[in-house]
Amino acid sequence: MAAKTIDEYILQFPNDIQEKLQLMRNIISKNAPGATEAMAYGIPTFRLDGNLVHFAGYKTHIGFYPTPSGIAAFQKELAPYKTAKGSVKFPLTEPLPEALIADIVRFRVKENG
Repeated sequence: MAAKTIDEYILQFPNDIQEKLQLMRNIISKNAPGATEAMAYGIPTFRLDGNLVHFAGYKTHIGFYPTPSGIAAFQKELAPYKTAKGSVKFPLTEPLPEALIADIVRFRVKENG
């Protein structure tokens, strides 16, 4: 059954992954005041004047989807991580790069505004 809320989505994961997903959610919330939470494409989404960012939990990483422009603008800072056109994988074996995520979210807020 697909999760209808971000809370339901996070609760599907083991505790260690839940903690990282909740941290990701908190970082996004704090740096995107006024953004609303939703589920889109089956994953947690924040919207502010359109889709802002998405994130998701996986067996070995946390996926972060700040659109292709969000990846391109922070290409140098994201170099240690696996990236694709609009996504980055943060390994579960490492702490989330909180300051970098915050910077990317603020960039996307400005971009969408």
